[in-house]
Amino acid sequence: MVLVGLGEDGRAIARAVVARPELTVVAAVDRDPALAGASLDALLGAGAPEVRVEGDLAKALGRARGGVLIQSGVDRLDDALADVRAAVKAGLHVVSTCPELAYPALDRADDAEALDALCEQRGVAVVSTGVTPGFSLDRLPALLAQVAGPIRHVRAVRVVDLASADDPLRRRVGVGLSEAAFDDALEREELGQLGLAQSAALVAESCIGTDDYEVDEELVPLVAEEDGAVRRGEVAGVQQIARVFAEDQEVVRLELTIQVGARDPRDEVELDAAPPLRLLVPGGVPGAAGTANAVVNAIAAVMERQGLLTVLDLPVGR
Repeated sequence: MVLVGLGEDGRAIARAVVARPELTVVAAVDRDPALAGASLDALLGAGAPEVRVEGDLAKALGRARGGVLIQSGVDRLDDALADVRAAVKAGLHVVSTCPELAYPALDRADDAEALDALCEQRGVAVVSTGVTPGFSLDRLPALLAQVAGPIRHVRAVRVVDLASADDPLRRRVGVGLSEAAFDDALEREELGQLGLAQSAALVAESCIGTDDYEVDEELVPLVAEEDGAVRRGEVAGVQQIARVFAEDQEVVRLELTIQVGARDPRDEVELDAAPPLRLLVPGGVPGAAGTANAVVNAIAAVMERQGLLTVLDLPVGR
């Protein structure tokens, strides 16, 4: 295994990797100069192998042909592609947490086709996974759809309480900003959960069975109404909604609420089908731990496949 990205999420994934005796880490890469030469064991505190963090991905790839590159800490597809392509060309499979890599065919068809072709040529596979996207708002609805008749509409909800969330997630949803500052940051495309539109598209294709659709998104601030963990009038979180329309009818609605003090945290799926079905996960899947486990559990399946995959191409079990 080659670990790329050792921020908080990357370290959580790395701990999950080293906890599996069948997986061997041969390299750890991070471009942060402050981490150069650091011991992976010291960073993780989890009995990691004697590996030092390096900044040169090319050298690391040379030690891992036929293995897997695990990429974390990259949100945008444009920022992820260079390392993904380098790994594929070097003969490595890739498991990433990049949200826009969850289903790039939605709005980057040329890039998706080119990466798929490169994977097929090199005999490796690439997938992006996690909790959102990767499970709660896409794979979970698809799983429930397997026992439903014709489905007319899918509604999936994820509510996350930020009370114990890390600072990067708080910044991503604008906690503590004024409404004016929130609007400015939104205009700069700095806010919100990337990958929600990709999840909505996967649900439309897997549950509704349509490939002729449009996806739209909206993101609104949730403003504190009284002083507390966030001062009154400041942004306490967001509600983000992705909707899919087919033949002028809404067929998929994904609702993501991330908020300090959010009420009733949960993951919920409702299928308007025959029969109607509802699934509820009280508290919701823990984001960091769930993502780390999703990445590790995808490794064996990815190594048996070729091409650019989505999480719906992976087996239901481990």
